[in-house]
Amino acid sequence: MNQLKETTLRLTENPDLILNTENKTFITDFINALNNGLIRASERDLNGNWITNIWVKQGILLLFKFGNLVEMSNNDFSFFDKDTIPLQKFQLNQGVRIVPGGSAIRNGAFIAKGVICMPPMYINIGAYIDEGTMIDSHALVGTCAQIGKNVHISAASQIGGVLEPPGASPVIIEDNVMIGGNSGIYEGIIVRKNAVIATGTIINASTKVYDIINNTILQSTSNKNLEIPENAVVVPGSRKINGDFALENGLSIATPLIIKYRDNKTSAKVALEDALR
Repeated sequence: MNQLKETTLRLTENPDLILNTENKTFITDFINALNNGLIRASERDLNGNWITNIWVKQGILLLFKFGNLVEMSNNDFSFFDKDTIPLQKFQLNQGVRIVPGGSAIRNGAFIAKGVICMPPMYINIGAYIDEGTMIDSHALVGTCAQIGKNVHISAASQIGGVLEPPGASPVIIEDNVMIGGNSGIYEGIIVRKNAVIATGTIINASTKVYDIINNTILQSTSNKNLEIPENAVVVPGSRKINGDFALENGLSIATPLIIKYRDNKTSAKVALEDALR
């Protein structure tokens, strides 16, 4: 992969070089590496911390830059997109279950064996979906989002994507996380393993998350993305807005609350139901 990285960096500095004969295989090699999970937009370092592979995101941007708009229509629908990033085609032996009904997975997304895709859902380029995860109906996994093992992304949830700027961190959802329906996780948020995000919870880089178990406020800083802790059970809540007008009209703003931490013996569903009672 070092050679692919070097080529990506060279082409980013001088994109016209992609027309040279020795670089013409770059697009195919780069897409194949993404599809097979050999390169990722983000991965853990030796200390277990998530780092962004800027060069991978730069390579994806090159695919957009050098793609030509072509017709990709089938018998039922009209499609027009860049020829470098068509929809991904799967074989039965890959072990990915894609239920009929209008789902789409873009080329350059890694989908592991045992992933279940319920219709209609969409997975964008650069995403990494690990084993045993379910992407439910009307759910979106955005560009470069990293999804762990045995994650459940419930119906109509959105995992935000990010390409630019290249150094921006993608959304990370670690193993065994449950994302409830109509939730949204955006802007580089990290959801640690075994966490439960209740239906309708929205979390982005500007969000403050109130941990009422530990009496702390979690939020992003200039050098650290917001992280939802391991085993946290997060539900939608609200907090009062200060100011005469807000107080006069009883206004509040939505904010997520950590209302419980599940233990290893408690399933995500039971932990959430108990907390909400």
